[in-house]
Amino acid sequence: MSVEGWNTVLVLGGIRSGKSEFAESLVADAPTVRYVATSAAADPDDTEWATRLAAHRARRPGSWTTEETADDPRRLADVLASAGPNETLLVDDLGGWVTVLLDPAHQPADDVATITELADAVRASEARIVLVSPEVGLSLVPTTPLGRAFADALGAANRAVADACDAVALVVAGQPAWLKPSASLPPVDVPTRAAPADGTDGAVPAAAATVPADGPLPEVLTPTVPPAPRTPAGTTWTTPTMALPVVATGLVIQPGMELPMPDEYAGPQAVQRLGTLDLPGAGLGVLERVVEFAAATQGTPTPTPWTDVRVLLLHGDHTGGVAAGAPVGESTRLARQARAGRGALARLAAENGAGLQVVDAPPAAPIEHGPALDADTVESALRYGWRLAEEAAEAGVRLLVLGACGAGAEAAAAAVLVATAGAEAPTVLGRVHTADGEIDDAAWMVRCATVRDALHRTRRSPRDAKDILAELGGGDVAVACGVLLGATARRVPVLLDGPVGLAAGMVARDLAGQARHWCLLVDHGGHPAVRLAADVLGLTPLLDLRLDLGEGANALAALPLLRSVLALAGSLPVHPQHGGPDDDEATATTPTDDDATGVADSDAAPAGADGPDVTPEFAEPTPAGPGPTTTAPADAGPEPDPSDRRAG
Repeated sequence: MSVEGWNTVLVLGGIRSGKSEFAESLVADAPTVRYVATSAAADPDDTEWATRLAAHRARRPGSWTTEETADDPRRLADVLASAGPNETLLVDDLGGWVTVLLDPAHQPADDVATITELADAVRASEARIVLVSPEVGLSLVPTTPLGRAFADALGAANRAVADACDAVALVVAGQPAWLKPSASLPPVDVPTRAAPADGTDGAVPAAAATVPADGPLPEVLTPTVPPAPRTPAGTTWTTPTMALPVVATGLVIQPGMELPMPDEYAGPQAVQRLGTLDLPGAGLGVLERVVEFAAATQGTPTPTPWTDVRVLLLHGDHTGGVAAGAPVGESTRLARQARAGRGALARLAAENGAGLQVVDAPPAAPIEHGPALDADTVESALRYGWRLAEEAAEAGVRLLVLGACGAGAEAAAAAVLVATAGAEAPTVLGRVHTADGEIDDAAWMVRCATVRDALHRTRRSPRDAKDILAELGGGDVAVACGVLLGATARRVPVLLDGPVGLAAGMVARDLAGQARHWCLLVDHGGHPAVRLAADVLGLTPLLDLRLDLGEGANALAALPLLRSVLALAGSLPVHPQHGGPDDDEATATTPTDDDATGVADSDAAPAGADGPDVTPEFAEPTPAGPGPTTTAPADAGPEPDPSDRRAG
C-alpha cells in the first residue's frame, strides 16, 4: 500500500472522480487482493450499468479474487472482521452497500445498528482495508423521500467509517486530497474515540481529565507525514532559535546546529524562591530539580504543572540477533493494544489526561551483517521525528514523553551506547526475560555476541551521529533523535524513559549539544544502558523506583508526582521570616471562632448570652488562606456552650 503506516483507508469522491482507480492504486503493491463487491446484480436491460461493471472487472489483476456481499448487507462486517493480518481487501463501494441495505427486501432493519457494526468491524480488523464510497453531501438535497433516505444513510455510513479508518482521502477530478490526518491540524486536536459500548461513536477529547478505573480509553491515531521538500543543492539553514518549521525551511539536520537553551536564570531563581516558601522540614528534597527544570524550560521562576502532555510511542522492530528472546509479534501486539486504548501505557495516559500517539518507525536490518538503515532512510527518519515534535508544539503540547516498543530495541540502543560511550556490551545489556518471567541467558548471550560482531564490523567506520544511526541504531532511535532535536528547536521539554530515548539523546548530543538540557529522566528502570547514558549526558534520575512497565509507562506513572511538586511550589505562600503573611497578626486583627474548642471570641459574644462568660487565655490561630478571613456577624446567634466540643 502506498500510504505508509496505515492499514485502513476510506476513499471518497464524486461520480467519475477517479476514486475507484485511486483506491486500486493503493493496493497495487499487494501480492493478492480480495475485491469485495457490494452492489446488487444489474438489471439485464440496463446495458450502460453493465458496461460500467465490466470496466471495473477488466481493471482487476488476475491475482485478485472477488467476493459478493449484495445478498446480505450485514455480511460485509463479518468479511472485514474475519480477515487476517496478511490479507488486503478492497471494498467498492459503500454506495452500493447502502442501496442494498435500504432495499425493501432487507427491511425492516436497524440501519443505524448495521452501520455501527460495519464501523466496528473496520476498527477491529487486522487486515489492510481500502473502502470506496461516493460523497453525496456536496449536492442538492434530494427531492424524493427515497433519495433523502439514501443520502442520509450514506452520509452516516461515511462518517462512521471515516472515524474508524486510519486515513481518509477525497478524490476530486482525479486528484486525491488527504482529509485524515491533516497536515495542518495535528492529530491531538481531532476528537478521539472511546471504545463504543452502546452503539454510539462516543467521541471524547483526547485530554479527557478523568477515566473510570474500568472505563473506556481513547483510541490512538498515528499521523501521516507529507514528503519533505528537497533542499536545493549547496544550501543549509541554521539559526540560534530554529523557530521556523523544518518542512518550510528545508533544514538540513547536521552536526553543530545552534538550537535554543533553557532559560539560564529562571531555574536558579526558582530554586532560590523555594527557599523562601513556607515549606516544613527539608522541603522538596531531590524533587527541587523538577521545579528547576520546569522553570528553565518554561522561562519563569514560578513554573506551572504540565497540562498538555503527549506520549510518542515508537514502534520499529529490529531483526537479527538483537531480537533474540523477543516473542514473535509481541511488539506489534503492544502497538496495536496502544492504538486501541488498552494496556498499561494507554491507561496511564488516560489517567494523566495525556494524548497518546503511536509512531511506526522504519524496521532495521540485522546489524551483525550490515547497516541497520541506509543513509536516505536515516535522513527521512530524523526529519520525521522533527516534524512530530513540530506538530506537538503547534497543537499546544507542553511536555513530550518518549517511549518505544520495538523488538530488539533495547539491544540496538545498547549497541549505540557501546559505540558512543566506549562501554562493553555485557555491561549495558539488560537481562532477557521470557513471557513467563524467567531469565533467558541464552538469548542474552546471543544479543551480546550480536552487538560485539556489529561493533567489529564497523570498527573502521566513521563514528558520526548519522553513521551510528545507519549502522547500529535503526529507525526507532533515528526517529527519537529527530523528536529530541525538533522539541529542542520548539522549546518543548521531553521526559525520557528507557534505552531508546537515552540512545537517541547520545546521538542528538553530537548534532546539537543543547538537546540534553531539554530532557528529564524520571527513573532509570533498572536498565544498565539507561544508567550509563544518563551518567554521560548528566541526567540524574529523579527517582529510584526501578519501574519496568515499558518505555513511556514508567514516566507516566511518576508524572502525577511531578505535577504535584510543581503545583505545591507555585501555590505555597512565602514564609513569614521572608516577608510572608504572619498568621498570628492575621488572627489578632480578624475575629474568628475557635474551631477546635467551639468557643467564640469574647468581644464577639452577644450580651446576655446563656452560660458562663468564658474568655480563653489564648486562641489558636486560624490557618492563613489565599484571601481574607471572615467571621459571622455579632448577631449571628447565642454563644455555644463551652462544654460542647463540636466546631462552632
